[in-house]
Amino acid sequence: MARQALKIPGPLGQRMRGRWRLSIRRSLLPAVRFLADAIPRLLDISVAGGLLLVLSPVVLVRATASIWQTGRLFDAEDLVGRFRSRIQRLAFAGHGPARGLAVWLSVLKGDLAMVGPRPLTAAEAVAVPAADAVRFAVRPGLVSPFGVKRKVGIAHVGESRLDREFVYGQSVKGDLGLAARSVLSGMLGGDGTGRAMPRVLNFFGIPIQNTSMAEAVDWLMVASDPSDPSDPSDPGRGAARQLAFVNPDCLNIAWSNVDYRDALLASARVLPDGIGIHIGCRMQGLALRENVNGTDLFPLLCAAAAQQGRSLFLLGARPGIAAAAAEHMQQRYPALRVAGTRDGYFDAADEPAVIEQINQSGADILLVAFGAPRQDLWLQRHRQALKPLVRMGVGGLFDFYAGRIRRAPVWMREIGLEWAYRLLQEPGRMWRRYVIGNPLFLYRVWRQMQAPERFALPAAANAPEAARPAGVARMAP
Repeated sequence: MARQALKIPGPLGQRMRGRWRLSIRRSLLPAVRFLADAIPRLLDISVAGGLLLVLSPVVLVRATASIWQTGRLFDAEDLVGRFRSRIQRLAFAGHGPARGLAVWLSVLKGDLAMVGPRPLTAAEAVAVPAADAVRFAVRPGLVSPFGVKRKVGIAHVGESRLDREFVYGQSVKGDLGLAARSVLSGMLGGDGTGRAMPRVLNFFGIPIQNTSMAEAVDWLMVASDPSDPSDPSDPGRGAARQLAFVNPDCLNIAWSNVDYRDALLASARVLPDGIGIHIGCRMQGLALRENVNGTDLFPLLCAAAAQQGRSLFLLGARPGIAAAAAEHMQQRYPALRVAGTRDGYFDAADEPAVIEQINQSGADILLVAFGAPRQDLWLQRHRQALKPLVRMGVGGLFDFYAGRIRRAPVWMREIGLEWAYRLLQEPGRMWRRYVIGNPLFLYRVWRQMQAPERFALPAAANAPEAARPAGVARMAP
């Protein structure tokens, strides 16, 4: 009787289909990894070598000037590079123009790449958490994802997160795109180097806080806490405070609308929103810390409110939009307390009932989406009747988070073209605001520069903290 072959149940007893394909893939993997590393490196060498060759007369003059001024060719900054190795970022020694051209020698050497995470000092590298150490798997770059966003004031999520996203998604196409966006964002916003950064900006006599997104959220948490004892000398502590966001369109309205202007002047804080404010600052020789717009602030506010137990009331937009936005944020932050929602379609006869609904909800923070200037005028008109400690106008924010309107892609925001995306979405409604309004705003900034005495800030805007009355903008710390 013939012996039957023992059959092993399961995949061990079966011939694997496609084994040869798997073998080929495994054999090609080292080559693929090599090419993935070599192609960006070859691109770096080509760009750095070509640039230095084209600018060789300038490089030669700069090198001669460095030796003549200091007796040495380079200044070298010690930094931490790929795999935590020691690298040097070179600059021509001495003073004068074109010192930074020497950094391309660091790229040729392989210490730096054109695009990558920001190179860190030794102290900064030690402080990097283990969870973020993936940033050291690639060469640091002259252009970093954090740096591009910082130039236009939208680096709100933190450098470590942006570095992680860059490393895991890096590609030659992505590197070239980031480098191109860096040039455009630098032309629009710049890095603020060499420009004054006052705590209060002056646009048409309206004080605007030159603050960061993190400081704005911190202020909201403190201002919405009636039991906060941190500043007993502030006479407005625990009192209701109104916050406003302004973009160039808002400031154009305030130029001629006296009631809206008064509402902004009476607000506890006015925050800068939009690339137009960035450009207006550059025209005045000033630097804007960050673009503190309501759309980016909203999720950060919801996260902080969920953590610290604050509750929100969302008022405005079309029926169902505020509720949809609230539902979306509660899914994202389960601990978030939304005290209530209400659409913005009501008339003057319904206002007492709406205000009663808001007050009965017990909300700490009221967000009103009527659009400017209506939302700010409404809040100002009912400031005595409303009970939430913080009230803020947020424009079309609910539409974005309810999914009714799509927001511009990140790459468009990085080059300051979010306004162009909105214009393409709603040309009939937005053309006047952007096509006419943006140049008009810049013209009015120029007029202010010609006669600054006509647009002086109120004296209280620069008063010491303890002496400032309630309702006047407090300075960033």
